[in-house]
Amino acid sequence: MDNNNLVLIIVTATILAIILVIIVLNIIQSIKNKKYKKMLEGLEIEKNMLDSSPITPELNKVESFLNNEALSEKYEDWRERLENIKQKQIPYINNMLIEADYSVSKMDYKGAMYKIAKLEMEMYKVKSNSEVLLSEVKKITDSESENREKITNLKTRYRDLYNRFNETINEFGEASKYVTLQFENISKRFETFENAMDKNDYLEASSIVVSIKDMLEHMNVVIEEVPSIVLLSLTILPKRIEDLKKVHKEMLKAKYPLDYLNIDYNVKEAENKIQDVIERLKVLNIEDSLFELKVLMDYFDGVFKDLDKEKANKVTYEEVNKNFKIKLDSVNNLVDNIFEQINDVKDNYDLSQNDIKLLNDVKETLKTLNTDYNVLLTHIGNNTFAYSKLIEEIENLANRLIAIEDRLDNSLNAIGSMKDDESRARQQLEEIKIILKDAKYKMRDYSFPTIPNTYYVESEEASEAIKEIIKELNKKPINIATLNTRVDTARDLVLKLYANTKEMVKNARLAETAIVYGNRYRPLDENLDKSLSSAELLFFKGEYNKSLEISINALNKIDSGAYDKLVATYNNVMSDR
Repeated sequence: MDNNNLVLIIVTATILAIILVIIVLNIIQSIKNKKYKKMLEGLEIEKNMLDSSPITPELNKVESFLNNEALSEKYEDWRERLENIKQKQIPYINNMLIEADYSVSKMDYKGAMYKIAKLEMEMYKVKSNSEVLLSEVKKITDSESENREKITNLKTRYRDLYNRFNETINEFGEASKYVTLQFENISKRFETFENAMDKNDYLEASSIVVSIKDMLEHMNVVIEEVPSIVLLSLTILPKRIEDLKKVHKEMLKAKYPLDYLNIDYNVKEAENKIQDVIERLKVLNIEDSLFELKVLMDYFDGVFKDLDKEKANKVTYEEVNKNFKIKLDSVNNLVDNIFEQINDVKDNYDLSQNDIKLLNDVKETLKTLNTDYNVLLTHIGNNTFAYSKLIEEIENLANRLIAIEDRLDNSLNAIGSMKDDESRARQQLEEIKIILKDAKYKMRDYSFPTIPNTYYVESEEASEAIKEIIKELNKKPINIATLNTRVDTARDLVLKLYANTKEMVKNARLAETAIVYGNRYRPLDENLDKSLSSAELLFFKGEYNKSLEISINALNKIDSGAYDKLVATYNNVMSDR
């Protein structure tokens, strides 16, 4: 392909592209034009609808029954507003439509869009004005049929309410005449309505319909609430007040502390409130009356509950106070007795400083408790506090008394323990003496050739330990810890002496018996003879354990059951005794 052909192709393609762009732009322009034209056409239709609004025909209807100044003034105002819409607002919209259409024709779409938006706002404003004006006019033109329909329904409601009132008229008491008068007023309003309708005074007729409706709604509330208001304000509450005054007077006479309930003031306020409700009832002003009376009922119910609770609390308080007084007197007497004897206790026992301080603290705490209790009794005499408060106070005092008793018990236990230890020590002293005596008597069961020195040493130690017990018991004051140590030491030494004495008697008897038993074998065995001779020497020296050991060892070589035979013989002899 030569260069000329190539250039021709490029030129042809460029021309086709330009033509295509122009066609696309024209299509887009056409679409935009159609869009804005359609929007303007819609606004044109809305403007025509405003122009053909039925306001004028409706105003013409009103013109036919202009017979009072108020309606005439309304009519003139509506005419002026309609004239403003037709002569100013709609022409202004026409001009705006023309300007927007011109902008579209000039393809000034931005300007056209701004003018269309402004046109829509103005259209909405004119449309709202027209609708408001039409509704106001139609309220008059349609008022006859509407008012007739409404008044018919109101008359039906009036009859229903009047019948309900007559069926329960006895429940209204004195208030029935006020209700009857109000029904008469409503009946007169129906007559006034008919007069207004006869004069074509539809504005007045509409206001009368509204007033009758309000009056009937009020009468519905009256018929619902007045019987209860009459019953509460004239019968139930006065009776409750009289009952309360009577009970209050009786309880004050019985010295009940009731100042905190402020009954006199509250009763006076309640009576004033009831009187106010009764006065307002005469003009059927019952707003909040039933609520206020129910609040008063709740108050009196609560007061009676408080009074019943106060009676129950008095019984509880008197019982708690009685028990507390008995216990307090008992503790007071006990502490007095302790401190009357405290010097004797100090003389008899070596009390620690802590024990004495504890007793003094208990005494001071008890003194404070007695003072607080006397203050409480003063409040009772002055009728200052409710019994519920007095119960709290007396229970608090009772808890403090329990704490004092616990501390006092600890002190008494310490002193009582000292007395018990002293008594036990004296008893054990006698028992130890008996054991020592038995140990000495045990020595007489056998004629010892020699008594070992250990016996005298142990006997002396036991006797000295007993003397130490006696010495501690004779001290004033007694140191219980030292006394207990002395008793334990003496008991251990005496028991040791008794056990050793018993064992020594047994071994001496067995040793002697073994030597006598082995004498028959002396001629037969030289070694046995030597062993028995040694045993004899030890026996007479008082070394009975060694003597028994040597003799038994020697005999076992000849007679293997010698020891068992000797023990059996010893046991038989002891049992015979």
